[in-house]
Amino acid sequence: MKLSEFENKTVYLVGGTSGIGLAIAKQLSVAGAHIMLLARTQSKLKQAQDQLKTLAKHKQQKIDYRSLDVSDHRATKILMDELVVSFGAPTALINCAGRAIPEHVENISYQQFDDTMKINLYGCRNTVSALLPHMKDNGGLIVNTSSLAGVIGVFGYSDYCASKFALIGYSEALRSEVKKYNIKVAVLCPPDTDTPGFEVENQTKPAETQAISQSASLLSSEQVAMAFFRGLRKNKMLIVPGVAGKFNVLMKCLLPGLVEWVMDREIIRVANKL
Repeated sequence: MKLSEFENKTVYLVGGTSGIGLAIAKQLSVAGAHIMLLARTQSKLKQAQDQLKTLAKHKQQKIDYRSLDVSDHRATKILMDELVVSFGAPTALINCAGRAIPEHVENISYQQFDDTMKINLYGCRNTVSALLPHMKDNGGLIVNTSSLAGVIGVFGYSDYCASKFALIGYSEALRSEVKKYNIKVAVLCPPDTDTPGFEVENQTKPAETQAISQSASLLSSEQVAMAFFRGLRKNKMLIVPGVAGKFNVLMKCLLPGLVEWVMDREIIRVANKL
C-alpha cells in the first residue's frame, strides 16, 4: 500500500503522540488521511493533534483524538464501537503503543511482567478484537508494532521480549485468518530508536544491556516511519527498518548460534568489569 493511497482513508493510530507513532502520523497527515489518535495522556494527544493539523494536506481532513488505555479490554471495546459511529470505520489500524523497563530477570516483578504483557500484547489484541468486525466488509490494513527484540532475545528484556515475540506469532495467525476479508496484516520490528521511550529505557538498563545496545545503530523515529511506508509499498509482512536490523534478522534465521555468541561475548566482557 502506497502512502498516497491513504488520502481520505480513515486511520486509527494507537500510541501516536510521540516517537515512531507520531512520526507515522505526520506522514499520514501530509498524505491526507483522516486520523484518530488514541493514547492515555490528554495533554500529549492535544499537542500531537495540533502538530498534525499544521501538516494536513487539505481542510477537509479529520484529525481527532481520544484518551484510552488499550490494556483495558472493556474500555477499548466501548470506545471503539462509539468511534466507528462518530468518526467512521477504519481503513487502517496501526498499533504503536508499548513500553519497556529493562532489568535483570530476577528483578522483574510479576506486576511488571503482567503490565508489559497487557500493554504490548493484549493492547493489540484488544484493538484488533474491537475493530475487526467493522473492517470485514471493506478490507483494510492492520499493523502491530513488535521490535527487533521480538525476533532476537536480548539480555535484560525478558518481559519485553516475551510480549513482542508473542505479538509476531499473534500477527502471523491473524494474517492467515483475515486474508479472506481482504485485510492485510503487517508487523513493524524497529531496532533501537531515538524516542522518549528509549530515554526511559536507558534509566534501568543493566550494564550488559547497555553494552549490547551501544554496539547497535540508533535510528530516528523519522527513519523508522520512512522504512515502514517503504515496507507497506512492497507488501511486506515483517518490516525491519535499517540495514543492520535486516542483517541481524537474517543472521538469526541462518546462524542463530553466531548471533548468540556475539551477544554473549559482550555480556561476558561487561561482567568481568563488574
